[in-house]
Amino acid sequence: MEKISTTTESILLVDDNPTNLQVLFQTLDGVGCKLLIAKNGEMALSIVGKARPDLILLDIMMPGIDGYEVCRQLKSVPATADIPVIFLSALGNTEDKVKGLQLGAVDYITKPFQPDEVIARVNTHLTIHRLKREVESRKDQLEHELKVVSEVQQKLLPKKLPAIAGFKLAAHYETSRYAGGDYYDIIELPDNHWGFLIADAEGHSAPAAVLMAMTCALFRAFPETTTDPARMLHYLNEHLCKVAEPSFMTALYAVYNANQKTMRVARAGQPLPMIYRFAEKQAIEFSCPGVYPLGIEPYEIEIPVTETKLEAGDRFLVYTDGVSERFNEEEDIYGEKRVLRQLATDSADNPQDVLTAIMADVERFAGNRPADDDQALLLGIVE
Repeated sequence: MEKISTTTESILLVDDNPTNLQVLFQTLDGVGCKLLIAKNGEMALSIVGKARPDLILLDIMMPGIDGYEVCRQLKSVPATADIPVIFLSALGNTEDKVKGLQLGAVDYITKPFQPDEVIARVNTHLTIHRLKREVESRKDQLEHELKVVSEVQQKLLPKKLPAIAGFKLAAHYETSRYAGGDYYDIIELPDNHWGFLIADAEGHSAPAAVLMAMTCALFRAFPETTTDPARMLHYLNEHLCKVAEPSFMTALYAVYNANQKTMRVARAGQPLPMIYRFAEKQAIEFSCPGVYPLGIEPYEIEIPVTETKLEAGDRFLVYTDGVSERFNEEEDIYGEKRVLRQLATDSADNPQDVLTAIMADVERFAGNRPADDDQALLLGIVE
């Protein structure tokens, strides 16, 4: 007789007929499982509440609470819903079997049964139950690890945005999962210039987080103090080409001259920045040509740099496509036009309030559909 390869699992045998219980006990005794006995449905529910067996063999026709009701009650409680139930009954009609399976049973054995068949099916469902627990355990471990990665990743972002005279800043960052690939950062440059980087790694979760961390390390290790945005993208691309394949990173790097209130932009696959012109009361996409994303191959062309003058009240927004490409439950896309509308309609002069209003509108649009991609925004308002 085949033995069940475990010494820690338990099986609950439920039957109101002492002879049936004895036969079941003799069939399964000595095969490595702890056997529990219940003579009726009430006793079965009481034992399950205390012992949490790994498998239940359940008779249907019993006085008081029958097997169907026992199964229904077990499946209605989260703590016991995952315990596999095998009905073992003299009721052999198809309707009876279908009813049992619809209530959540994993199998149905008709009496009189063959001992080898019972052991084979018990062994199968214990193995499935064991593997399911292992998968859940690994899932919990993976979620813990991803949570740790997310916490580390958050520490890579600026702890506090710099205070730039005449230019108020705010940022918003959230991942679609525990860890993501979006990144933003700001560095101080000579002569009251400031460098703004926003980037988006291909994909999501751990691989994207690693590429995001590489980009962060490269950006902060940039050995020069140049105010040329193209030079920064050349540098990042040169090094990411060595390590990023087959992934890539889109990026936008802008240098703000706080003395002249000018912004110079270089772009590598990143969405166009947006500018709200206060004097015109209009938000537009700032047209600036770019090059393909970082990490694909070395640039053999000159990276275009586009400059614009900002006036008091103007807003300069850079963002990742997880914002504009957010979907709702009807598969409609949020789109750039809605971002522009929110950038223009919100009357707040506090950049954080503007970003909060934009993201609130995005969430209203998405409804109950969760984000499919990471979302990052960086906004500056000229005073």
